[in-house]
Amino acid sequence: MKNCLAACLFLLPLAGAASQAQAADTDERFFRNVEGQWTGPGEIVAGKYKGTKFTCTLAGTTPEDAVGMTLDGSCRVGVFSQPMKATVMRKGKTYTGMFNDGAAGKGLDVTSGTVSRDRVVFGLNRKQLNGAMLARIADDNTMNVTVSVRVEQELVPVIGMSLKRVDGAAVGSIAKN
Repeated sequence: MKNCLAACLFLLPLAGAASQAQAADTDERFFRNVEGQWTGPGEIVAGKYKGTKFTCTLAGTTPEDAVGMTLDGSCRVGVFSQPMKATVMRKGKTYTGMFNDGAAGKGLDVTSGTVSRDRVVFGLNRKQLNGAMLARIADDNTMNVTVSVRVEQELVPVIGMSLKRVDGAAVGSIAKN
């Protein structure tokens, strides 16, 4: 169960901006809004562990010399806690990174990604598992995350989370479409 939670918590692909300069600005703005302390509940909504509820506490940071982010912390199911770390960086026109120790270990590789105003989508991979993670910043203090896996030609949601900012300092606002 811990491996499923660790492997599935952060997946997704998404829509891009009109020009490379606009994309860079949009990407950097999005990631700056992820900075801070986040906590909230989640649930596995499909698969073997359907109905399992968990709570995550994560710290969002951004690097000074690149475009991307790291979310680092843990998720708890009852008395069991699982370390959680996701790092993604822009590489060319897309994103790469890993969740926990990547696909070479017990985690996932980030193989693609796009950012648009208030959301990011990252493509995820681990052996035959392909999926996506969508993270949407609904307002300055709310981030919703959905992890989906590809079953045949369809993306099926398997994990949903609703995180609230708990550091009391919204870092900016996301312009809505």
